[in-house]
Amino acid sequence: MAKIVLTGATGTMGSMGLKEILKDPENVVTALVLPRERECRTVKEYADDPRVKFYWGDLTDYDAVCACVEGCDIVLHVGALVSPAADNYPELAMRVNYGSTVNIIRAIKETGGADRIRLVYIGTVAETGDRMPPIHWERVGDPVKPSVHDYYAVSKVAAERAVIESGLKYWVSLRQTGILSKHMADIEDGIIFHNCLDNVLEYVTDYDSGVLLRNVCKTLPDDFWCHIYNIGGGESCRASFYTLLKELFRRIGITNLDDVFEGKWFATRNFHGSYYLDGDRLNKYLRFRSGSLEYFYRFYMQKTAGIVKAAKIITRIPCGCALLGSVIKRRFRRLAGGERGTMNFIKKRRSEYIEPFFISEHAWKKIPRISRMTHFTDWDKVVRIDHGYDETKPESELSLADLKQAAAFRGGECLSKSMTEGDMRTPLTFRCAFGHAFTASPRLVLEGGHWCPVCERESWNYQKMAEVNPFFAQVWYPLHDRDEEPHTYPKIVSELDAAEPSAGKKTG
Repeated sequence: MAKIVLTGATGTMGSMGLKEILKDPENVVTALVLPRERECRTVKEYADDPRVKFYWGDLTDYDAVCACVEGCDIVLHVGALVSPAADNYPELAMRVNYGSTVNIIRAIKETGGADRIRLVYIGTVAETGDRMPPIHWERVGDPVKPSVHDYYAVSKVAAERAVIESGLKYWVSLRQTGILSKHMADIEDGIIFHNCLDNVLEYVTDYDSGVLLRNVCKTLPDDFWCHIYNIGGGESCRASFYTLLKELFRRIGITNLDDVFEGKWFATRNFHGSYYLDGDRLNKYLRFRSGSLEYFYRFYMQKTAGIVKAAKIITRIPCGCALLGSVIKRRFRRLAGGERGTMNFIKKRRSEYIEPFFISEHAWKKIPRISRMTHFTDWDKVVRIDHGYDETKPESELSLADLKQAAAFRGGECLSKSMTEGDMRTPLTFRCAFGHAFTASPRLVLEGGHWCPVCERESWNYQKMAEVNPFFAQVWYPLHDRDEEPHTYPKIVSELDAAEPSAGKKTG
């Protein structure tokens, strides 16, 4: 019998995970949930199942976390404050996303589970940020690079670092991608225009995400643990945002996206997403893939059933498509002009947002109608990021010389004098190009793609970073001019602000 702790049990991934986990009659689940109306509805669904215990509490309350963790076999840490809420409340996002992770690690250790309890941490594709073409294929170990103003990603980067450096015997970080679900079809926020038309994502369905959580609770070989993996649905789940939108609106009778969108509403950079070179690696262990983009299209058609019915009539009359589009366009115009919408940035001349998302107001003015855009098409071409050391070596043969080589490729140096060959867990001492000394394990640097925590917590200063860090430059200069004016955007919160979450403190 597996005793499982599940956080985020009422969210998109967690709720599907709970359903799948309970298909195994041997599993028992403790779910830590906030005492709110939405959570109460979920609790009622399982009121008659003795294998589920709902613990009313807050992830930032250490005592509540500890009470759930004690005596368990595995912790599935799915819960998080996600975007757009995380963007609106960055301090809360850090307390919840980083603070809860620190609480769980501490609870595992203090209940005597450091060598026994398995921790499954759900990270995010947002950790590696903007990977627009031509660098749209990525793999674990590529540079961590949260997009500017993406505090959800910032908090998850800090939390993943804590997991990797936790010292636990059994941990894994699974970087979740965009989840295809009915909730995705219901998004009503200006954040949809932060996504660039030629941006890509290798999505996964909520059902497959649930299967993944069920299967990770099974007995897995030791070589699965203490690694970072990308979650992706595979080839059938890959699409650019332009392709996705084009297919969605084709299905309701609109073939010209100009009828429903302005090209200028969409950011031209600074979102997140990619296709995965290493996505099959996780599927070989967990065998979770079954869905495709069609799974989401069905949800969308259900949501727009009324529009589809009207469209069959309207599109038969002259200019019917344009008429139908104009009705839909009013809704999207409102979202684009909302508080987090791109047109709000333009209207209020918020340069700290215009520069990351559009380069400049002048560049924004030059964006054409969607029908006049030339879209990227060479999706199969791979630009492989160099990790700065000999990756053909077995992990057991990696030595201090490899870490020194990798550090130099990152513009810094490894200050440690010795390292046990093949030891990926023991921290070494490094110095970054800006003179910050820090410690990090080989696993964190080589496989995680992390680097200097001081640079990470202080600001987004990517242009200056690219000038001194050849490793990072590979994911910056393909999307930015080398002579681009450097901009530094200070971060208003870091993991230091949530390093010691207050016991009993509620976050809403």
